[in-house]
Amino acid sequence: MTCDLKALLRSDQTSFGTWTQIAAPELVDLIGLNGFGFTIIDCQHGPFGIETAENLARAADANGIASAVRLADNDPVQIMKALDAGIRHVVIPNLETAEAAQQAVAATQFAPHGLRGACPCCRSGGHFIRNWTEYVAIEEARVGAIALVETIKGVENIEEIVSVPGLTALMCGPFDLSVSMGYEGNWRAPEVGAAVAHMVGAAAAAGVPVMMPVFSPDKDEARRLIENWRSLGVTTFVVGSDKILIADAFSRWTEYLAK
Repeated sequence: MTCDLKALLRSDQTSFGTWTQIAAPELVDLIGLNGFGFTIIDCQHGPFGIETAENLARAADANGIASAVRLADNDPVQIMKALDAGIRHVVIPNLETAEAAQQAVAATQFAPHGLRGACPCCRSGGHFIRNWTEYVAIEEARVGAIALVETIKGVENIEEIVSVPGLTALMCGPFDLSVSMGYEGNWRAPEVGAAVAHMVGAAAAAGVPVMMPVFSPDKDEARRLIENWRSLGVTTFVVGSDKILIADAFSRWTEYLAK
């Protein structure tokens, strides 16, 4: 049975996932077989679209791990396509206002609750085999929108964003936020850390779970970062990415063999 991302986010137990930016189902196999609980399929920075993401999600399903997809923007049509493909959660990048969060949540729900287009013939709907009424009840309970807040404007509006009903989680974006704040990718800058901590506090006050990216391939630094965010109540972490983790493994081997 595929892991439930909502259950992971609401659990007191710490869970780890990563990003999938390489369009290879075998890598999703390895993510699952190595004990990660979820992966986020990246259709924003990954060079592929929903057609490829659907097959990557199948690999996640086969390995019993949860999957979400980061879309390129807050487009209700793309949200619909991702959910119809059977990917249960969408990560919306550059989310900056409560109105944008409301639009994303509405795009995950069928009428009369939202504006998601209804089709029983998609993968999520069981290709016209499932009972529609039963499917809608199950689907609306398990899908959701995750707000990726990664700009100064988003930080300024964070209290309103996390107050939007139906939002599954907040994801902080330290790297993009560092660029937005003028630190040119230096996500370790104390000012960036303070802004992220402010977002974590706002989410906690609103009862919204947080997903925290941890970029560093250095195990000791990653552990320190995770312990810091744990102390603030974060339990769900997105560690590196397939590219970061593979590059780190390659570099350790080349360094070892060069000795």
